[in-house]
Amino acid sequence: MLSSGDVVKAIKSKLNLRKVGHCGTLDPFAEGILIVVSGSETSSSDKYMSYTKTYETVITLGTQTDTLDSTGTIIRSKPVLNEKYNQQYIQNILLSFIGSIQQRPPSFSAKKINGVRLYKLARQDVFVHLKPIEVVVEYIKFISFKDNELSLEVRCEKGTYIRQLGYDIAKAMGTTGHLKSLTRTQVGSFSYGNSLNLKDIDNWS
Repeated sequence: MLSSGDVVKAIKSKLNLRKVGHCGTLDPFAEGILIVVSGSETSSSDKYMSYTKTYETVITLGTQTDTLDSTGTIIRSKPVLNEKYNQQYIQNILLSFIGSIQQRPPSFSAKKINGVRLYKLARQDVFVHLKPIEVVVEYIKFISFKDNELSLEVRCEKGTYIRQLGYDIAKAMGTTGHLKSLTRTQVGSFSYGNSLNLKDIDNWS
């Protein structure tokens, strides 16, 4: 699995660039759009990071992992009340997570505490529970629910953790959960349609 930093290193090395940076960390287990800037444009990274982002995600209900995604270790299980989960019930739950909401940053995240990223502390079994912060979710679109897997499209503003959102939605549904997959499909006006695939870097010009 490539990290956002690995992508920057690959581009910097392959294209022989002196200064390269990315705008908004993409979790190693996730895939999708990552804005990369070089040269003088690196000073504009804050502008790009403020862009609204769109994700497609699949939440596995019934099991929670320590990382809140599929790379972690299962730490809790809870029954999935399938008889309750018709589309209207789920839509009503999703509505409660739209707009300005309070969200607690997950222990496994790139957020820094005293200069140290939380995921580095968590890997040493040091878990910091931060106070909830305000984030903005523009919409959550229901895609499907089948075999304990809830598929959604989410559009949100800077600072929103989709892993935490997935867990919180599962909890509101009376169970627990973690992200099976996460794909960032759009950042501002950047999407798959106007982006380059890292696998084709040898053909970039």
